[in-house]
Amino acid sequence: MKVLVIGGGGREHALAWKLGQSPKVQAVYVAPGNGGTAQDARLENIALTDVTALRVWAQDNKIALTVVGPEQPLAAGVVDEFRNHGLRIFGPTKAAAQLESSKAFSKAFMQRHGIPTAEYETFTDAAMAHAYVDRKGAPIVVKADGLAAGKGVVVAMSLAEAHEAIDFMLLDNKLGVAHNEGGARVVIEEFLQGEEASFIVLCDGKNVAALATSQDHKRLLDGDQGPNTGGMGAYSPAPVVTPEVHARAMREIILPTIKGMEKDGIPFTGFLYAGLMIDAQGHPKTLEFNCRMGDPETQPIMMRMKSDLVDLLWAATETGPHGRLDDFELEWDRHVALGVVMAAHGYPMSPRKGDAITGLPKNTEQAVVFHAGTVPTEGGGVATSGGRVLCVTVLAESVKAAQQQANDIARGIHFDGAQYRHDIGHRAVK
Repeated sequence: MKVLVIGGGGREHALAWKLGQSPKVQAVYVAPGNGGTAQDARLENIALTDVTALRVWAQDNKIALTVVGPEQPLAAGVVDEFRNHGLRIFGPTKAAAQLESSKAFSKAFMQRHGIPTAEYETFTDAAMAHAYVDRKGAPIVVKADGLAAGKGVVVAMSLAEAHEAIDFMLLDNKLGVAHNEGGARVVIEEFLQGEEASFIVLCDGKNVAALATSQDHKRLLDGDQGPNTGGMGAYSPAPVVTPEVHARAMREIILPTIKGMEKDGIPFTGFLYAGLMIDAQGHPKTLEFNCRMGDPETQPIMMRMKSDLVDLLWAATETGPHGRLDDFELEWDRHVALGVVMAAHGYPMSPRKGDAITGLPKNTEQAVVFHAGTVPTEGGGVATSGGRVLCVTVLAESVKAAQQQANDIARGIHFDGAQYRHDIGHRAVK
């Protein structure tokens, strides 16, 4: 069959790479793809991003299955468009994708359905937001209500930081947030203590299949210092998600969310990513929902997945009252997978583009360099074209071994101003 992956980042490269391994697949197309997908003989880039154009192309080229990577096409209704024309696509509808595209929708949904999350208030008026922060004190979390490519959250450790974030989001829009209807809004919520984990499942509207656990590192610099980013690396499995925490997250967060969406008349299909904060007693609370795989969590998760991803997505998109995920058993490699993100000069605020990348190694079964912000250059090379450029991902016996191997590979790759962390997975290094 022919398969289409919508998107052009590291997550999409990893999904396409995994789909390309299936014996059931004759061709994998990536729209628009990147420099890495352009170099993979099993993948083909398609220079399309418009929702209608993608649907027409998928019909013309008899695409059997489409999977959506990033948030923008989901929020633009690509799933609705494909389904309305009888095409099989994995992802949430535009209405269901509000769980991610609107922080205000998501928090109100959680409150309504009793899903554990932080206390919060929503504001459109900057003066009222400033007054609320002064009343509550710091640390406090300020979130833009709208898509912000993973950068719309400021964990303010001081009042000054919180006030600056409010002005950035409500007055200046320096973070480039795609505002929802009604203009700029912020959600301000209590700061939760604990350890974060990424809990990602597939949903067919009723049933859920949990993916391997993972943890990402949001801060730019070693020791979890510096500004928040879209993610500087990740590893799987995440020891903080014990079997007890896993059961609790499914029981208290994931299943009530799927049931709640169905009850509200907007059944959820697609990847559901719950960002969890797990306290010292092992109680998880929901920091946020994403309606897609995480990036960079996808890269290590795909490295560990032994099941055929095509079979999994096919089961999740079966028509009828609901899919067939309830009888799907996922198989995982027992090794640890760890990915180190190499970011561009100036990331996260003003990443530089156009720097030539050299020293890229050949991919092996144990080590793959997934591309994110890259473009092909004349002469067969690649150059930087975005904030997060590459994700060096390895499989190894332990977190420490995986960390060392990924860092060794990253050291051999060069582009001017490259930034990467050396301590990804540090919380699990014994």
